[in-house]
Amino acid sequence: MSPGFPLIRRSGALRRLLMLALLLAGTAVARAELTEVVVFRSETEGYHTFRIPAIVRAPNGDLLAFAEGRKNSRSDTGDIDLVMKRSRDAGKTWGALQILWDDGANTCGNPCVVVDGKTGAVWLLSTHNLGTDKEDAIIHGSSNGGRTVWVLHSEDNGATWSKPANITATTKKPEWSWYATGPGIGIQIQSGPHAGRLVIPSDHNYPDSTTGKSERASHAIYSDDHGATWQLGGAIKPGMNECQVVELFDGRGTLLMDMRSYRGLGQRAQSRSTDGGATWSEAVNVPALVEPICQASILRWAKTDANQPGWLLFSNPADAKKRRNLTVRASVDNGTTWSRSLVLHTGAAAYSSLVALSESTAACLYERSEKRPSEQIVFTRFDAQDLKPIN
Repeated sequence: MSPGFPLIRRSGALRRLLMLALLLAGTAVARAELTEVVVFRSETEGYHTFRIPAIVRAPNGDLLAFAEGRKNSRSDTGDIDLVMKRSRDAGKTWGALQILWDDGANTCGNPCVVVDGKTGAVWLLSTHNLGTDKEDAIIHGSSNGGRTVWVLHSEDNGATWSKPANITATTKKPEWSWYATGPGIGIQIQSGPHAGRLVIPSDHNYPDSTTGKSERASHAIYSDDHGATWQLGGAIKPGMNECQVVELFDGRGTLLMDMRSYRGLGQRAQSRSTDGGATWSEAVNVPALVEPICQASILRWAKTDANQPGWLLFSNPADAKKRRNLTVRASVDNGTTWSRSLVLHTGAAAYSSLVALSESTAACLYERSEKRPSEQIVFTRFDAQDLKPIN
């Protein structure tokens, strides 16, 4: 029975009906309390479609929401810009669209953002390719150009941004073809020997030395000098793809990489690193985190409860076959189990990005469809109490 309702001392069918009505009423109230705001809407502000959300809380407390602004279609190929919006009131309202990188008809995408807590700088990693080159052509070496890695940064909470800088030489191997940063967020390691390191989860395609075929892998890139230079970390292969990384609550700086998996099992895969992302353990399947082969988000949500060091939050379309049922899950044991959940949208939904607003409140920025694909990017705020135990 929902908390706060008096015990019903009835019998038979009437008692069961009353209990069901009260349970439904409690669900409706909890759902109604969630704050939902459309941040990016397709066919507005000069763009056909907005996709690939990422969100962080700037040092001054503002929320910065990033996305790909796709000029002419929903396609992953073509004229795509990096765009941003700001909220000064914890996501209740959002300001004007800000274009961060527009390279004409070319593709500027895959935003992955991280805040350096020591310097206050906001770093935005991205990838670039010619707008005429499609992913399949880049993977198989028949494209006119390649996929390159870039970085922008802001030192004033996202008000102004540096020009994009090409960091491909130190973050991509020559034999790799396709490459993507994130998308979503990176992290700054808080503890252990690599405290202060900025880590960006990424993925790439590489030629298999035995078969010669192109295979998928996840990897990390990192900076130990507050974003001045970026280095290539270890890879996790094969069959891994878009990924997000989180630091566990073990006080040693252990990293957990959560990955889109092409193993055909309808579930996520994960790997761990004890050396700041330089090397990774073999990927293991996570049956509790079902997926339809899609991007997901994972977040370290620190708390002050002496009995619980913190929660890990995870969001994705929780369905093994289709991109639908956008769900937030919580783990209180460093990802060993996922014991709490909250469904944000039962209909069509895809990519997402989580952000902590306080010790008791968080939010999810995610792609949602009502009447057609990639229709909206929605910001939904929720409290810890909204995540209910999974029976």
